[in-house]
Amino acid sequence: MNIVETAIPGVVILEPKVFGDERGYFFESWSEREFERLVGPVQWVQDNESKSRRGVLRGLHVQRGKDGNDAAQAKLVRVAVGRVLDVAVDIRKGSPTFGRHVAVELSGENHRQLFIPRGMAHGFVVLSDEAIFQYKCDNFYAPETELTVAWNDPDLAIDWRLSHDELTISAKDSCGVSLKALFDL
Repeated sequence: MNIVETAIPGVVILEPKVFGDERGYFFESWSEREFERLVGPVQWVQDNESKSRRGVLRGLHVQRGKDGNDAAQAKLVRVAVGRVLDVAVDIRKGSPTFGRHVAVELSGENHRQLFIPRGMAHGFVVLSDEAIFQYKCDNFYAPETELTVAWNDPDLAIDWRLSHDELTISAKDSCGVSLKALFDL
């Protein structure tokens, strides 16, 4: 497995070694030993999968601690079928990369995975006709701690690669808050 650093420290792209021949291909999508060697130890507690059609934008979501309960999540995301633009936004107050984002195309063809550490808002948009998106989380889903950052926050200036009229956005995601409002900037 190969690791590619991004503009935000801790957010890394993992590229597996893919072995292909006339029968198809094989690759190791998860190895605790390799992950710990490249990134460090993470204890995954939940795997999730979603299927979405072209233009579906999910995010930008983050879980935060509440009442002493640390609900933050690190994620390891990949696409089994299709193509998405995956986005991680640093919302760690005091971080030198606060408010910056990384956008990476993940697909069933490139087999790339993106590791997103705790303290990041996360979202993706489907670029293909449909996509099957898979991710591991190191903490359980806690809806009472979830926040949605506005996908179209002008201060983030994320290029989602699709026009607004091509997007399908849930009511929850349509009500996301700007970073300025979230952090009283």
